Amino acid sequence: MNIGVIGSGGREHSLCFKLLQSKKVDKIFCFPGNAGTGEICKNLDIDILDFNKLYLSIKKENIELIIVGPEIPLVQGITDFLEKKKY
Repeated sequence: MNIGVIGSGGREHSLCFKLLQSKKVDKIFCFPGNAGTGEICKNLDIDILDFNKLYLSIKKENIELIIVGPEIPLVQGITDFLEKKKY
């Protein structure tokens, strides 16, 4: 399974680190990530509030699960946006 983690802090690094320990995980992508996440997964330098670009990258990388770390994209409606896209 390909997983996307949205955020660039220590919280997201910890999430990626633990997710990598699962045998069910094939690849992890972090939007935009940081130096630490760049060592353990693929960082994608995309503005986390540009939902259309995020969605296109999610589709391109065949990401099946999205985990949102920071509150700002949640407050801005990323969950509703992705649900409307049937994701």
